Amino acid sequence: MTRALALLLLVSACPKQVHGPTRRTIEQPPPGDEQVAEDVPDWVERIDDPDAWLRLAYRPAYQTAARTEVVKLLVDMEDDWKTYFVQSERWELHYAFARRFIDFPRRHVEQWRDHQAFNVEQYRRPDRRFFLASLVRYMDGNVWALELVPGDNIDAERLQRAFEHIRERVFFGSQLRFRALSPLQQRHADTIGDAMPTVDLTALMARVRYQPLVTGVAYGYLRIVRGELDVSALRPNDIVVAEHVPSELPPVSALITSGLQAPLAHVAILSRNRGTPDMALRDAVNLPEVQQLEGQLVRLAVGPQEYVLERTSLREAEIRWRDSRPSQPFEPVLDFGPNALVDVCTLALDDIATAGAKASQLGEVCRLGIRNPGGFVVPFHHYGVHLHRHGIRDDIEAMLVDAGFRGDSAERARRLQALRTKIESSDVNRALVRDIRRRIRGSQRWIFRSSTNAEDLPGFNGAGLYRSIVVGPNPTEAQVADALRQVWASVWLQRGYEERDWFRIDQAQVAMAILIQPFVDDVVGNGVAITRNPFDQARPAVFVNVQTREGSVTGAGDDELPEQVLIYTWSEDLEFEVISRSTRSQGEILTEADLRALGQLLQQIHTQLEPRYQDSNAVDVEFLLTRGERRVVVVQARPIQVEYAPGTEYREY
Repeated sequence: MTRALALLLLVSACPKQVHGPTRRTIEQPPPGDEQVAEDVPDWVERIDDPDAWLRLAYRPAYQTAARTEVVKLLVDMEDDWKTYFVQSERWELHYAFARRFIDFPRRHVEQWRDHQAFNVEQYRRPDRRFFLASLVRYMDGNVWALELVPGDNIDAERLQRAFEHIRERVFFGSQLRFRALSPLQQRHADTIGDAMPTVDLTALMARVRYQPLVTGVAYGYLRIVRGELDVSALRPNDIVVAEHVPSELPPVSALITSGLQAPLAHVAILSRNRGTPDMALRDAVNLPEVQQLEGQLVRLAVGPQEYVLERTSLREAEIRWRDSRPSQPFEPVLDFGPNALVDVCTLALDDIATAGAKASQLGEVCRLGIRNPGGFVVPFHHYGVHLHRHGIRDDIEAMLVDAGFRGDSAERARRLQALRTKIESSDVNRALVRDIRRRIRGSQRWIFRSSTNAEDLPGFNGAGLYRSIVVGPNPTEAQVADALRQVWASVWLQRGYEERDWFRIDQAQVAMAILIQPFVDDVVGNGVAITRNPFDQARPAVFVNVQTREGSVTGAGDDELPEQVLIYTWSEDLEFEVISRSTRSQGEILTEADLRALGQLLQQIHTQLEPRYQDSNAVDVEFLLTRGERRVVVVQARPIQVEYAPGTEYREY
């Protein structure tokens, strides 16, 4: 499949459109204003000192790790291995540099004039003329790495010779390491052994000091929080500096965590959905430059390479705050009528009004023939009946208009807790409980999952706002009733209320359906993926985070970072870039075969679902990987918007 055809398929039209709240676009921090001096040469044959490096290096906005400097290089293997270290901000592409500065024999003229043909010949064919690579300095830890593009399949013999050749021509040669970005490159490195030292990915991640999750600019009062976050104590105009990666986060101006985050953890997804900056900065709560700003009104700019944290004025902040929330209210679709328990695989997006977004979108996944746990749905009708029978609907309506409730977050916390207690202690319709129990008898566990009309929508992801409850084999009626009530009550968790309020969602119209599914046992990994490349819009890819079954990929922090892989989708021959390995695993979790199957599946989901969403350009997919036959089981698919930093426009290598 050509790149043009792949892009065409991704934007193919579909008549159904799913709407959610209108979200604010992320305000991007300005790109760097560095200018290349006119007297800087286009290339040199050696890099003999730090000054020479700095004259060539640039800091691109699309690196997978922040605080990096890059120098592109070409080695002409047909011209006595002549080496070109390139001024890489001026000549960002190997192709553009080669076309401008290197003479091509007549037999190469056509390939020289065509960028795509050049890429195929010079990165993927054994009779290539050039060795094309990048030198990357990871400033956090001062690691110097030689890197190829992920799809480069050069043989091990020439890779080793090129590494030794380059090492002799740079002042940091004794520190140079090879960083394998693909499984094939890693196999070559293993074959070469000690003759070509390699970058330890786990050690590299351990040295990372600054991690941008959501770039942008925020204004707010700096709040340093040690220990667990108190959701009721935080305000939308706070910039939170947290000691730990929180499991939940109310709407705030920005988040800084003192440990690295899993890039697709719930708090990162929530921040992306809100358009609020999110970053990690090692030991941030103890840094003097952060502590001296505690309680102050500050401006935070989270960029792809660096951040800025500085005092600001109330006038500037107020201008920002006026535009920070969505401007228009949103009323979720709701139909309490249908009462039958329905098979999830019979649902479609049209059923959001009765079965909720999570169940309806999983029904669409079923229609694609993609493996999922199946199960059935308890529609909104039964939630509505439960509230009405016990007078809880009247309590909700009175609470929502009460000035004390609306104006005091501590009072909200108290009232919401009382509401949840009443929902959880009221009798459930016995006929419903018996019907559910008949369906889930057997030797396996079941999970009761939220499926509201205020989550998994374009513009409102709602990651982690509600509860899921697992019941054991052959549950009693009491256990079934408890699971139902706990999931119903989770509509009124404070994290859910605050998130909906910030997005101006009509709280009175929010309802809970319940998706009841067989629990998937015997898994080796649980994962999250988004169907766009969050680092670089010019290189189509899906981004996968996966953790071992014992760990959490959606709530993970610095102590259990996931395996992270980009699967490039610009051709049928998928290419893989391994960014990090799991801190819980001694090796890879996803094999090359797993990655290939997962990449194809995620492309299928994106092609079918993304065109049907407004205000979203990708799909957020949660999945499990089973042990025996290593099957991917999709448990959730929902829309997500991926924003990009300036400087990531169309580009090839």
